[in-house]
Amino acid sequence: MISNKTRKQEGAVVYFEKIAPYYDNWYATSIGNYVDMTEKKEFFSLFQTKKGLILDLGCGTGNYTGILNAIGLDKSFNMLKIAYKKFPNIPFVCGDALFLPFKDESFDSVISITLFEFLFSPKKALIEIYRVLKPKGEIIIGTLNTFSLWFFFKRLKTIFKKTAYRYARFYTINQLKSLLLQNGFKHISTRGVIYGPPFIPSYLIPIAFNIDRKLAKSFFRHLAAFILVRGEKL
Repeated sequence: MISNKTRKQEGAVVYFEKIAPYYDNWYATSIGNYVDMTEKKEFFSLFQTKKGLILDLGCGTGNYTGILNAIGLDKSFNMLKIAYKKFPNIPFVCGDALFLPFKDESFDSVISITLFEFLFSPKKALIEIYRVLKPKGEIIIGTLNTFSLWFFFKRLKTIFKKTAYRYARFYTINQLKSLLLQNGFKHISTRGVIYGPPFIPSYLIPIAFNIDRKLAKSFFRHLAAFILVRGEKL
C-alpha cells in the first residue's frame, strides 16, 4: 500500500515534469534574481570543497550544478533535459535520492538545494548521502524555513492554485541540524537569508541585500525564508 508521504513525493515529481519548460523564467524576474544571488552568496560562504567530485542532489535545471561542475541527479526527466541543454558537458543522472546509484565514498561533497522539502524519507536520503561521501566530505542542505513569511505565503497560495509546495514539508534550522547529527554528521554550521515577503518591490532589493548580509549568521537566521545547514562526515 502506497503511503501518503510517497504520494506527495510522486506528486511533486509529476508537477516538476509539467513546469520544467518554464522553471527558469522565475530567475529572470527582479525578485527571482535577488533570491538566487542571495542564496548562492550564502551557500558559497559555507561551501569548503576546493577540489574533488561533487554531487548535486535534486539538481533541477542545473542552477548549482553548472557553477560547481558537479554531477547532477534529479528524479524529473524533463528538468534534466533542460539542464543538459544548458550544460551539455556535465553528467546528469535521472535517479532517486533515496537510492543513489553510486559506489561508497565516491564524492568529496554532496549538496542539495530545495530537495528535502519533497522527500518522504529525509533520513533515508541522509543515510545514502553519508554512504557516498568520502571521509571528511561535506554536505550542504538548503531548504525553505517553517518559521518565515515565505512559508505562510507558499502555503496560502496552494489553497487557490496548485503549486509544488502543496507536496512540500518545510523545515527549521534546528530540525535540519538534528537530522544531520542523528545521521552521523559533525561540525554543523547554519545560515539564513531572505527576510522579506515573496513580493519585494525592485527598488527595495538593495536594502534587502544589506539586511541579508547582516543577519545571515545572527539569531534571526532562524526566521529567514531560506536556510542552509552544513555538516561533515568524519
